[in-house]
Amino acid sequence: MAVDIVVVGAGPVGLLTAIELTLGGASVLVLERLVTPSRNIKALGIGPLAVEALQRRGMAAAIDAEEERNASAINRFLRQDRGESRMAKFSGHFAFLPIRREVQREPQRRMRAVDQQGLEAILSDRARALGIEVRRGCAVTGYEDRADGVAVTWTSSAGACAIRCAYLVGCDGGRSTVRKLAGFGFPGTPPTLTMYQAIVDLDTPSALPSGWHRTSEGVFAHGPFPRRLFMLDFSGPPQDRQAPVTREEIEAVLRRISGTDIRVRAMEVGNRWADNTRLAETYRKGRVLLAGDAAHVHAPFGGQGLSLGLVDAANLGWKLAAVVRGDRPESLLDTYTAERRPVAEAVLANTLAQVAIMRPDPQSGAMRDIMARLMQIDDIGSLMGEMMNGLATRYDLNTAQGEVGRLIGDRPVREAGPGGTLYDIMREGRAVLLDASREGMASRLAAPWERRVIRLPDQAGPSMLIRPDGCVAWAASDDGTGGLVDALHRWFGAPGMRVSD
Repeated sequence: MAVDIVVVGAGPVGLLTAIELTLGGASVLVLERLVTPSRNIKALGIGPLAVEALQRRGMAAAIDAEEERNASAINRFLRQDRGESRMAKFSGHFAFLPIRREVQREPQRRMRAVDQQGLEAILSDRARALGIEVRRGCAVTGYEDRADGVAVTWTSSAGACAIRCAYLVGCDGGRSTVRKLAGFGFPGTPPTLTMYQAIVDLDTPSALPSGWHRTSEGVFAHGPFPRRLFMLDFSGPPQDRQAPVTREEIEAVLRRISGTDIRVRAMEVGNRWADNTRLAETYRKGRVLLAGDAAHVHAPFGGQGLSLGLVDAANLGWKLAAVVRGDRPESLLDTYTAERRPVAEAVLANTLAQVAIMRPDPQSGAMRDIMARLMQIDDIGSLMGEMMNGLATRYDLNTAQGEVGRLIGDRPVREAGPGGTLYDIMREGRAVLLDASREGMASRLAAPWERRVIRLPDQAGPSMLIRPDGCVAWAASDDGTGGLVDALHRWFGAPGMRVSD
């Protein structure tokens, strides 16, 4: 048996990677070590760029429904029975200092209250609808990178198995087997603290205030979901991160950090993390690629890690599919590391800075106070918001022109029909040319690429070429078309030809 791509890891990043590849025409097999989806508490929301990656692939309604369910639970916990959900007003935080919504330039592009389990269910449904095969209980044991492809081996309840593929993609988390087998460099900083998340029953939950609180011993948060605890313990990294988290451990840490005489009567689930911060030296070695936590790990502040990984998947999927189809040479894959690694580098830097100003010592407290005052300046508040929600992302496409290199938000498009939007048009994974040029000149120039590029008149202007991942690949500086053909060649190859022809 052979497939085009083997994706290792059936978490959100692996599933979205498989969806993108399948929409691009590649055959995909997903291998997952776990027999059932993880119940570990992870991200409680996803940032706007990750939300938009899913909306572009037809999952907008599912996201809305999941957020509505979560918002109801949050509102009950916060004793808010009507009006706009707190999460709808939430613009993120920097080291638990709130980012003001009113100074954000694009407040409609916001974090959504969709937890990782809910997100995984949405992506699983979409993958099933596309006929993607996901095999669980499969632990990858090795691979051989050959000139004509990759041979992947794994074990399961059925014994030892193997398959041939053109490329192998590791989406298997911070302890990635694929990364280790392939020998990717993964430098960074060692852990300094311990983080906990838990779902618990407290003896007197009203004694523990909701929201985030920094104390002389660390940081704790109660909510926003019922029974949820988050704690930062600055006494050091875990002695054994893999040891089971016990009710007694959670209770002891909570009592010490919160300073309250409170008891944990029962614990449904508990997780433990550290703040080790590492970044792969490259995201590709030959026919092996990395995405998500397999390529970058950091302290999970602001839900940035999951969002970062999902946008990795959106960037990689269409490019790798184009290479597999023969539309583009393998050199297109070099743009994946070039575009995504600097974004991860910036996220790792801001998480390290957040750790620095949350420590419970006087020096860190002084820095935190200064930062809190600076964030009240509108321009700085806006800058911090764009940094934390990812909207500051701009890929270097060798031009300083307008919005080129940025990831575009959704917008109405008249030609999509009543109520139709840009993302509705993009759900099958094709690029889009929005044409505001005189007499449709841009559309005529792009006609030879009609197999991969949808052409639509759009008088809202300016004319834009939008890649399948939402990146603006070209924009007209006026109503002209200069540079459009070069951009079409760069991203979609010669018109009507395949590399193998």
